[in-house]
Amino acid sequence: MFGGGGGMNPRKMKQMMEQMGIDMEDIDAQEVIIRTPDEELVFDDAEVQLMEAQGQKTYQVVGEPESRELGSGEGSAAAEGDSDESDSSSGVDEDDVELVAMRAGVDEDTAREALEANDGDLADAVDELE
Repeated sequence: MFGGGGGMNPRKMKQMMEQMGIDMEDIDAQEVIIRTPDEELVFDDAEVQLMEAQGQKTYQVVGEPESRELGSGEGSAAAEGDSDESDSSSGVDEDDVELVAMRAGVDEDTAREALEANDGDLADAVDELE
């Protein structure tokens, strides 16, 4: 596309990219984490560039990743969805139950049943009870 570009002047290359509507920007990233279904790839001190062309943003990450199994890194409890606020028997958040009960003017058991019937959707549960 740039005719080999191996010996091209960097200033000329930047000028050509600007003419084509391509913007490049270095990002001062401290850490980049890519999560896959099986692992996390963690890049410490990676070089990250943002390229924007025709409304599309593309990130380029350069560095050596460290591979971690999911759940072994920092914040793994959040990644696994651990929550103390959900009701263990129904999986419905207690705050949601209280909110639906208050808004619909019903007891918490009725609110919990409505939430379960509506897959945890607050608005649908309140609508059903009103």
